Amino acid sequence: MDDCTIPLGNRLHGEVTPPCSKSYAQRALAAALLASGRTTLRGIELCRDTRSAISAIEALGAKVEIVNDNTLIIEGGLKPKTDTLNVGESGLAARLFTPIASLHNSPITIEGEGTLRHRPMSMMVEPLKELGVMVRDGGGRLPIEVCGPMRGGKVIVDGSMSSQFITGLLIALPMAGRDTTIEVKGAVSTPYLDMTLDTIERFGVEVMYNEGDYTQFYIEAGQRYEGIDYTIESDWSSAAAIMVAAAIAGEVTIKNISMLSRQADTAICRALERAGASLIIEENSITVAHRKLEAFDFDATQCPDLFPVLVALAAAAEGVSEIKGISRLRGKESDRGEVLRREYTKLGIDIELDYDEDIMRIVGGMPCVADVDSHDDHRIAMSLAITALSLEEPLKIKNKECVSKSYPSFFEDLELLKAGANE
Repeated sequence: MDDCTIPLGNRLHGEVTPPCSKSYAQRALAAALLASGRTTLRGIELCRDTRSAISAIEALGAKVEIVNDNTLIIEGGLKPKTDTLNVGESGLAARLFTPIASLHNSPITIEGEGTLRHRPMSMMVEPLKELGVMVRDGGGRLPIEVCGPMRGGKVIVDGSMSSQFITGLLIALPMAGRDTTIEVKGAVSTPYLDMTLDTIERFGVEVMYNEGDYTQFYIEAGQRYEGIDYTIESDWSSAAAIMVAAAIAGEVTIKNISMLSRQADTAICRALERAGASLIIEENSITVAHRKLEAFDFDATQCPDLFPVLVALAAAAEGVSEIKGISRLRGKESDRGEVLRREYTKLGIDIELDYDEDIMRIVGGMPCVADVDSHDDHRIAMSLAITALSLEEPLKIKNKECVSKSYPSFFEDLELLKAGANE
């Protein structure tokens, strides 16, 4: 795509610091709940999912003081104050706090809202029962009632749909009564397990496993989490949205991110390079600049949250791009593969879903103006907004406010970057 195809008012220039990683934040909040003493978490962004996690740890016994917009002080202690735990629309919170709630010897019902009520939770039921938890579930969906204490032992977990429940077990089981061996079948999104292991190690807890092999974990019982002072790093999923926007429409420096991060979505850099964008990588920042974009191939199996912004990148590239891993998209806030195909078709961009080969094919081209729908999915809303940068007229996105789930200031940041290009 040549520079002249981007409307002058939609070009981007400037600097952005993305919100903190909500994946790291939720893991740290869970560990702080279980920790003895005080934990200080800095760099927190109070997006909807993080607020849901804060509400969950408060309901489970933690005392949380919001010092300012990005600092929390947490006094840990698993002493549930209620028999109902509402995790909002956060899939991670549902699968993370269900095992933690299972440590306690009283019945607790985990509930959710909106799209979360339709997301699969069946992978948790049998493993929890094997670990000694009484479970009543809603047919593989929320609500789920659990009553512990979770005793530990040996358990087999299906990891082919999500790594989030494994994360919950890895955080909860060090406090179980017996040592545990977790055998994982078909683990996906393994970088997220690295994030979990990194987090609990910071709090003084150790899990034994063969590095690079996510098929078996050994967890010694009776470990103790200790309160720490911890600054949460910025979110690569949010950064990826701005990076793709820059690759399409300008030059932007994304600050407070590092390629040394364990976050899965650092992989966006490989996709941008393959598409032909310019990247300048420094110790704690990356500058992305527009160049003519070409079709690319990319395997997003281990980083499925990148799919929506990868589609925006492919739509702006010349030729047919192929992205592998569409089987990972059905258990998200929406059926993301089908929703992306439907909404981009409205914009005149052809998308093919090949479920036999697990591949999405996107034919790049100039989009047209149409009314589109986010389907209340924050990543879909950001993807469509990025593609709108190529349009002369504004794009009406239904329920675009859903970006508050992960990146509340996304649209404000885009407008500031547009203003920076016009100075």
